Amino acid sequence: MGVPLRVGIIGAGVISAQYSASFAALPQVAVSAVADLDPARASALADQHEGARALTVEQLLDDDAVDVVLNLTLPATHAEVALEVLAHGKHVYGEKPLAATAAEARPVLAAATGGLRVGCAPDTVLGPGLQTARAVVDSGRIGVPHSATAVMTAPGHELWHAAPEFYYRPGGGPLLDMGPYYLSALVHLLGPVVRVTGFSGRSLDERSIHTGPRAGSTFGVEVDTHQTGVLQHASGALTTLLMSFDVWGSRQPPIEVHGSEGSLSVPDPNHFGGLVEVTTREDRDWREVEHSAGYTGAGRGIGLADLALALEEGREHRAAAEVALHVLDVVEGLAESAATGAAVTLSTTCERPAAVSRLVALA
Repeated sequence: MGVPLRVGIIGAGVISAQYSASFAALPQVAVSAVADLDPARASALADQHEGARALTVEQLLDDDAVDVVLNLTLPATHAEVALEVLAHGKHVYGEKPLAATAAEARPVLAAATGGLRVGCAPDTVLGPGLQTARAVVDSGRIGVPHSATAVMTAPGHELWHAAPEFYYRPGGGPLLDMGPYYLSALVHLLGPVVRVTGFSGRSLDERSIHTGPRAGSTFGVEVDTHQTGVLQHASGALTTLLMSFDVWGSRQPPIEVHGSEGSLSVPDPNHFGGLVEVTTREDRDWREVEHSAGYTGAGRGIGLADLALALEEGREHRAAAEVALHVLDVVEGLAESAATGAAVTLSTTCERPAAVSRLVALA
């Protein structure tokens, strides 16, 4: 590894702590500057990294000591900030989603010219859990994949979040909140999607906050909170998807992939590790699969470290903006289908990112 990629962070909110903790152990990246609308938050985060400075956004964008910007702003401003970063000749890596809409995301990809890179979370797909599951699929152990299920259920963020209204307003909902983890994992496992059919509904029009200083207060639900659908992959495989904030309990696994010779149980794509299990025609018992691929010890930001290595090695980075755009297209297609009652053919596609084909320690 050569000189670390110098990272400027815009947005020092809650999620920045997870990235900061990861970066401390990753020699591929080094935080050189932090900017936030709250200067005190920027200073506090900068103090965690030797030599990092707290700057204004404008100063950070003009700083020659910043190679790539980690965009941790609010989702509504992801595209706007990314375009500014690219206009200043810097790479950009952002939290999910890539933009609020696919229409806002497309100009970001178009602006990445002259060797500039755009990366986007989630990077949980690069951990040993998902990469080991992918290795099982690629090995042919379960035969030809023909179907999958992807399930995320919860009773609602108001049970633990002191200000949960965002999750129930336009731009929120279970599919936009958690869908990128599951859909990105499905692209890595089964490839891109060509057509979707969706349905949605909600169980409550009003919810009550259960924690914090506003406990007991209520707020209106403005989006559907139970979203389901079927994805037709370019390979021909069909995925049944369920994302819900209306379910009190479930024993359904996060993801299962079914093939002509067996079935695969995939761990929670919101995490980097987890249990991988297989059952096959020859052995009908579920057997644990030892982790054999992926970045070990991974945390939030491993996708940015992979981008740094990709620049050095002259290859494509794996937490790619093309995948993030395609995921947005799937989300919007499902919403359109739910509203119209018709199947929707997607306007985007993407390459299945290269596998991390063995266990790799970056720290």
